[in-house]
Amino acid sequence: MPINIPDGLPAKTILHRERIFALEEEAATRQQIRPLHVVILNLMPKKIETETQILRLISKSPLQVTCDFMRVSSHTSTHVSEDHLVKFYQTFDELKDEFYDGMIITGAPVEHLEFDSVDYWDEFCEIVDWSQTHVFSTMFLCWGALAGLWHLYQIPKKPLGQKLFGVFPQRLCDEYNFLTNGFDEVHYMPHSRHAAIEVSELANHPELHVLSEGFTSGPALIATRDFHEIYVTGHFEYGRDTLADEFWRDMHAGLPIHLPENYFPDDDPENQPIFTWRAHANLLYRNWLNWVYQMTPYDRTRIPEEIEKLRADTDEEIDKF
Repeated sequence: MPINIPDGLPAKTILHRERIFALEEEAATRQQIRPLHVVILNLMPKKIETETQILRLISKSPLQVTCDFMRVSSHTSTHVSEDHLVKFYQTFDELKDEFYDGMIITGAPVEHLEFDSVDYWDEFCEIVDWSQTHVFSTMFLCWGALAGLWHLYQIPKKPLGQKLFGVFPQRLCDEYNFLTNGFDEVHYMPHSRHAAIEVSELANHPELHVLSEGFTSGPALIATRDFHEIYVTGHFEYGRDTLADEFWRDMHAGLPIHLPENYFPDDDPENQPIFTWRAHANLLYRNWLNWVYQMTPYDRTRIPEEIEKLRADTDEEIDKF
């Protein structure tokens, strides 16, 4: 099945070139299918690039998915035109009465800041609180994962002495989990961040389950046992050249940067990177959307009560341990 995208979205041209079938809204309405409704809170500065990366992963599911794009109103984006934001994005106030099967909250290049120093922190917290009752399952990416774990569980982040930068092996912790069904025992994930979660605090939250973790990069995939929240500390959505672009950008700007680990063949930045994480990235998003499709109610206005049922069943299971 295709993804449904807003008419005229720039990502459509790229997706069609990659032979990914993307319906525009007018054609999608003619199909007698109840699509999944997913909202993407895009906090990344290069919005069009991030849109394309995430839509590429969502498109690999056999399910039809309709996507809305949300932006924060308390921050002014400087890397994308206002025309693009007005045409394709809506603010939280414009979407807060909706119910969604899924939500994706992206990362943001602000992990060096204290959470409450981020200019849209209060709005971010309001959106996360709203998602607890209006979204059946939310996936938090990179800084979004660090911020979500702090806001919802008070699990702090810790600064790293050096930027975690590269593609790192992750050990599968639960081969029978629905989200990681089909994963190899070791998978790879790109990371690009200056902070990490305080791992010792995870032990105080039995409702959080580590699904895979890096030998040196820490937990990679964490989920609540009811899959209402999924935390991805890296960047499964990154394309082959995203880390290379970051490396050369900082290098040409004279900023301190080291070669991304396990990325360029022979550690030569002139060599084309090997795309070692694509299959597992596709698999995670496919598994996630499949689970949401199986569990979410047909009537999206019933999502709050279904969330409560799942939460109650999960709490009962946790109490048995």
